[in-house]
Amino acid sequence: MEIKCHKVASGCASGPALATCEAISFLGNVNPNTGVVVDPAHELYGQSLSGKVLIFPGGKGSTVGSYVIYQLKKRGLAPAAMINLRSEAIVAVGAIISGIPLVDRVPEAVLQLERGILVEVDADRGLVKISGPACLERRHPGSDCSAPACPR
Repeated sequence: MEIKCHKVASGCASGPALATCEAISFLGNVNPNTGVVVDPAHELYGQSLSGKVLIFPGGKGSTVGSYVIYQLKKRGLAPAAMINLRSEAIVAVGAIISGIPLVDRVPEAVLQLERGILVEVDADRGLVKISGPACLERRHPGSDCSAPACPR
């Protein structure tokens, strides 16, 4: 499946999907020394961002979050690429200075991608490619995301 998107930060990368319906504060939600989500209240708690295509609605929090993204990249712990519904300045700047492909303006249903599905982000062409089952299904019953569950 291919999805058209808007380029925020240049580049092309692929990796397994790691999607959440929750915004991410890179300062506070993510440990910059390990690349692991450390906020126990966050849906991705305990998950490593390293090498993943991180899919989330957008960022939140301090402008220092841009530098945390940069630290992750320098330590080899950053996401391979990021996809937002709407990028904001903190995540955009972090991706740009770190050379991490970032796109936005995608359908909200991408927040429902099952973890581990191969996703390719080609920001320069404005495309997201999803390999394997193209079904966008709920990962967690009771999730507050509005995308419908995949019909069986």
